Amino acid sequence: MDSRNGSVASARGIRDAALGWVSGLVLGATALLIGAAGHAADGVPRMPDGHPDLSGTWDNGSGIDFVQPQKRGDSVCVVGCGPAGAAALAAANAPAPRSAHPSYKPEFQAKVADLSARQVQTDPVLRCFSPGVPRIGPPDKIVQRANEVLFLYDDVSGNFFRIVPTDGRAHRKDVTDAYLGDAVGRWEGDTLVVETIGFNDETWLTDDGAFHTKDLRVVEKLKRTADTLEWTATAYDPKVLTEPWSAKPRTAHLTDQEVAEAAPCIDHDLDHIVDGSHHTNPR
Repeated sequence: MDSRNGSVASARGIRDAALGWVSGLVLGATALLIGAAGHAADGVPRMPDGHPDLSGTWDNGSGIDFVQPQKRGDSVCVVGCGPAGAAALAAANAPAPRSAHPSYKPEFQAKVADLSARQVQTDPVLRCFSPGVPRIGPPDKIVQRANEVLFLYDDVSGNFFRIVPTDGRAHRKDVTDAYLGDAVGRWEGDTLVVETIGFNDETWLTDDGAFHTKDLRVVEKLKRTADTLEWTATAYDPKVLTEPWSAKPRTAHLTDQEVAEAAPCIDHDLDHIVDGSHHTNPR
């Protein structure tokens, strides 16, 4: 054998051995970090690819838990019933700080004020439509797979779902505009970033008339810390907003109470509303 070829073969053998040794160290360190049960040292369960596993049922304070109806003669009070409830409702209906509400261009402010003042007549959720994003908030249940994450919701107007691919694909072009839009996800470290576009213009950003256009883009971020899930969302709609608007951050807690099928949302009451004033959803 040529000595030169023998030297090359020997060098390759040393290189391969070194790479194998380094790979062994990395795999060993990963195994020590995650552990046999798939939980990292920080208490966050992880998928085989090392990303945090967001799977679970999350108590985030949404749904209809805040509704406690009380019969008042021929009427039914659903929010702010009783002195304490009335005080809480008054506080909730107090003018919000500027930063708490989307900032609209001057030519759209009258429309927002009108929608808010006539919320009982104009709120899409009260007519059984999806709350939209980011109004729907963090998911009530997450099912995570290798290349996608499923968000399940149990909201005021019913059950909803979103499928978020995380395999690097682009937004779909074969779907029509929708209430919950078209979402794609990516990982930034241990944070799942979900970007959603392709909305229709039939939902609100918040509970008080904050409409949007079909150009709305929403970026949500979800990060798990042990048994809690931190959720933030920012809405971008430069056609009507003067600046991006961030929804109130939410923290959800892991629970063993499973999501149940919601009763059908059927509009029977709007024609019989006695008090048509604005009602803020306190969630």
